[in-house]
Amino acid sequence: MSELINNSSFRKARLKELILKLHAGESATSVRQQLLQTLKNIPYGEVVEVEQELMQEGLPEEEVLKLCDAHGAVLEGNVDLSGAGEIPEGHPVDVFKKENEALKELASKAHQMLSSLPAVEEEAFERFKFGLEGMFNQLMDVDKHYLRKEYLVFPHLEQNEITGPPKVMWGKHDEIREQLKGCIEILQSRELTKNDVSESLELLFFPALKALGDMVQKEEEILFPMSMDVLTTEDWWNIHKQTLEFGFCLYDPPVEWKPEGLAEEKQDSTVNNDGNIQLPSGSFTAQEIKAILNSVPFDMTFVDKHDKVKYFTQGKERIFVRNRSIINRDVRLCHPPGSTHVVEKILDDFKTGKASHAPFWIQMKGKFIKIEYFALRSEEGEYLGTLEVSQDLTENRALEGERRILAYTDEKQ
Repeated sequence: MSELINNSSFRKARLKELILKLHAGESATSVRQQLLQTLKNIPYGEVVEVEQELMQEGLPEEEVLKLCDAHGAVLEGNVDLSGAGEIPEGHPVDVFKKENEALKELASKAHQMLSSLPAVEEEAFERFKFGLEGMFNQLMDVDKHYLRKEYLVFPHLEQNEITGPPKVMWGKHDEIREQLKGCIEILQSRELTKNDVSESLELLFFPALKALGDMVQKEEEILFPMSMDVLTTEDWWNIHKQTLEFGFCLYDPPVEWKPEGLAEEKQDSTVNNDGNIQLPSGSFTAQEIKAILNSVPFDMTFVDKHDKVKYFTQGKERIFVRNRSIINRDVRLCHPPGSTHVVEKILDDFKTGKASHAPFWIQMKGKFIKIEYFALRSEEGEYLGTLEVSQDLTENRALEGERRILAYTDEKQ
């Protein structure tokens, strides 16, 4: 029997047989036991081939999608990853895996918080709800993780004639998105009670967290090892260059990956042939505008017309913490749940033209902070997005008299 178990054809035939037993209604526990009896470890590539063959042989994509969780549970811990090589820091797969670590940690905290619901006093429920809503808003960041898979990784797999697994995985992404949206919608209800959440635990909240974890397993055991085998260094470099268009999920890579051996190429930008960005009132290079924006004495964050965060300045002294994990994130999810309705009102007023400026000021850690929102519009009046400007005015408020430019030379002497 050992020579059969070590034979790829035998393993794939046996795995296909077991998956079809799941399709016929046999329990996952029974099928898993049969798997353990005949196959100890299955190379990740064979799992992909079997899934692909099943779809080519007529098993509907929707049915494979239904079976995905079941055969994922059967295979858990039994996929051989010994052939997977090391992944350089900052590589797209390294980033995916680090994001998964952050997702698992946050999902675990959410699960613990939900499990503590029975002990939450009624008077503390509102605070509990806001904390939970914040966690699920953060978990919704997984959308950027999935979008990068769908639009950057899957096309390369399809070019290599691997079409079945991406289709199935994309379907699971959509299910998870809907589950998380459902959780957030429940938590945003103003009439929400402790009993409402309790009744939804087994129906929605716990299944959503489990689905997130199951997807992490599918990625770590199947998708990433397979993708590393199939995609070239140039493929990964193209994926890396487009990553910021989608943004990161709960993680900001500290290392910028650049593969060795690739020829230097001109960076894509909107610069003209002279290397300058030309505007009606003048021009500058990309390096110059970056230095300008990072030198102004305030923080700026740009939100586009679709309410996605697209840019923030990176000055040395920041008022509010920002990192690249917020890029392409819905701006509503970047604010505390209790202020979401205010953000929504500002955006609505800006889009309808009812307002173009919303100023606020707060006292924070002994400092006087002014926060202003500006509607950005084209020359034709079309709404382009919103600019948030935050500035520490503590020193400015204390200024008296005057100081002329000649005082600079006097001071230096």
